[in-house]
Amino acid sequence: MQPFVVELRTLRSGTSEFSWTAGREFFETFGNPDLLDAEISVTAVVSNHGLTIGVKAAIAGSVTVPCDRCLDSLVIPVDTSFEETYTPESGVLDISQEVYDFVLTSLPMVRVHPEGGCNSETTKYLKEQ
Repeated sequence: MQPFVVELRTLRSGTSEFSWTAGREFFETFGNPDLLDAEISVTAVVSNHGLTIGVKAAIAGSVTVPCDRCLDSLVIPVDTSFEETYTPESGVLDISQEVYDFVLTSLPMVRVHPEGGCNSETTKYLKEQ
């Protein structure tokens, strides 16, 4: 089964819980070169209400991005969630886009190492002027 896809024909009434993991490959499918690596786990509680499907998802893990200051790898923790209601028009519910969007929006705008954590060989050129 593809990650973050729920087959609705096999979904029972009431609630069901799903767990998935995603790595760099998942983010590569969206064509995002800024994410160097990722270890994300998603737990979703899916509620089948007949015509609508409710999803409560928790996303945790980390992503690796280049530091905005020194360009070395920087690991950023991810801890976010979302809750949505869907009216599916096909036999599957794909929440891949939502997972991608919520991971990216949870990241800080400025991505730098803590003070003193940047590559000193690179940052020495920033001080010269």
